[in-house]
Amino acid sequence: MDERDAVMRTHRATEITVGEIGQRVTIAGWVQRRRDHGGITFLDIRDASGIVQVVADPEDHEAVGDIKMEFCVSVAGTVRARPEGTENPDLPTGQIEIGAEEIVVLSAAGTLPFMIDDRVEVDERVRLQYRYLDLRRPRMAANLKARSGATAAIRRTLDEAGFLEVETPTLINSTPEGARDVLVPSRLRTGEFYALPQSPQLFKQLLMIAGVERYFQIARCYRDEDFRSDRQLEFTQLDLEGAFWDRDDVLDVIESVLVAVAKELRGVDVPRPFPRLTWHEAMNRYGSDKPDIRFGMEIVDLSLVFAESEFGVFKDAIEAGGTVRGINAGTREWSRSRADALTDRAKEFGAKGLVWMVVEDDGSLRSPIAKFLSDPELGEIKRAFSAGPGNVLLLAADTWKTTVTVLGGLRLELGRPANHDELEFLWVVDFPLFEEGEDGSITFSHHPFTSPKSLDDMRERPREAISNAYDAVLNGIELGSGSVRIHDPDVQREVFEILGIDPDTAEKRFGWFLEALRYGTPPHAGFAFGVDRLVMALQNESSIREVIPFPKTQTGLDPMTGAPTWVDDAQLEELGIELTSDSEARREELEA
Repeated sequence: MDERDAVMRTHRATEITVGEIGQRVTIAGWVQRRRDHGGITFLDIRDASGIVQVVADPEDHEAVGDIKMEFCVSVAGTVRARPEGTENPDLPTGQIEIGAEEIVVLSAAGTLPFMIDDRVEVDERVRLQYRYLDLRRPRMAANLKARSGATAAIRRTLDEAGFLEVETPTLINSTPEGARDVLVPSRLRTGEFYALPQSPQLFKQLLMIAGVERYFQIARCYRDEDFRSDRQLEFTQLDLEGAFWDRDDVLDVIESVLVAVAKELRGVDVPRPFPRLTWHEAMNRYGSDKPDIRFGMEIVDLSLVFAESEFGVFKDAIEAGGTVRGINAGTREWSRSRADALTDRAKEFGAKGLVWMVVEDDGSLRSPIAKFLSDPELGEIKRAFSAGPGNVLLLAADTWKTTVTVLGGLRLELGRPANHDELEFLWVVDFPLFEEGEDGSITFSHHPFTSPKSLDDMRERPREAISNAYDAVLNGIELGSGSVRIHDPDVQREVFEILGIDPDTAEKRFGWFLEALRYGTPPHAGFAFGVDRLVMALQNESSIREVIPFPKTQTGLDPMTGAPTWVDDAQLEELGIELTSDSEARREELEA
């Protein structure tokens, strides 16, 4: 504690206990609450550690009369036990109070835009405009502390495992990684641009070539993509790579990190190893590549049941190479309006329609299509779902991907538990190496540096090839992804060719990286997970904006600073940038 700190305070709020009764202490913080009773003023003083009660006599302290909520004050006084019957068991300092002898207003506070209290609902835009006040609220302060605890646990775990923390560049060459790059114009090289990294992917692979062997970084990353509750323009991830590794080496280390963070934030011991599902298993059973396994309601394949069905919808789907599947939504109230609402929701997920069935008390199935199905088919349906009286069965028929996606979406809406504290981590492994676009073109599923499980499959059946890629999932939230990397430059060129990246483009964008692969590249693998998403999940928040100190709104706006903003013409001219006529018109309109 330096001399200045010693003058302002001798203790933090929660450091004062019954052991300090009779001692003179000095605290500093903000006035959380003021109460006036019978000529005595009670002040709840809050600092980063918590709250302590101060009792002041206005006659002895003229300054007390002017003190309002969120004034920043310093208080010197003697610690004493609270009178019997006035203790507060909900506070760590609930047994004591400070009898004020000197109160100094360090800084007054203006009229607050909202109460510094978790019980008050505040519009998010207002919260972000005054984020420095929002962060004083207990919930937000706890989230900020949790975030710090998470990064400390990450560093501690990886340091003990022999990892080296290395920074990588922020201004790099533009490379396609699945989202639009955030570009930065160069003043010294007019007309040329840097890109902010979507991830340190290529640089961490270069570190493996450099012989680092065990690398990690808590990295800032940037992706110009649409905002969602779990996405921001800029975000933080743990980036990690190891040489002479295979998949299981990576999963073992990442599990140790996630277990350490869960212990730090939740105080729980998460069992290891985490369950593993292949991508196909996850999609078949849960309709998602990031399944929430805290509840059942698994998808059931009914294609064999309806292989010879005369019901047109099912028959047509199967003959077209599709499938018929369903979920048992359990016992629930059922009405026509509820059926219509779920059908509309299924259509939003991509279905052409939805078939529902309700098991009656006598075991019969009530459904608009029941009359089109044979008795054996109705019996097989009940057996396939292990259905009992009151159960609601939801069926879809379409292509495999559409069917499982629709049922997976309905499963989450109907079954996902609310306000549950259990943590269900799992791995999803063996993702497809490539994805097919709507126009029939092939693109990468993770990124173009992911190795295939079989070179023959990649070359001969690229649309069916499986990758050495893996995702970590917690309670239905994708925390992050990783893969075994390609370390052979010839294989890397083959992947570019399959992706339709011609040799000239590959050389222009990745030539420096392909050159590096020629110099004794070790086999290597790695992983990256979102720190924001992990803390969000462990803090039971629904948006990463609640655990990021200074986030943007869903439209990319910072209400506090006003970013993004226009810059003056001189700055643009220096960078060799000229606004389009539409942009100029919009600027003039806003400035008018």
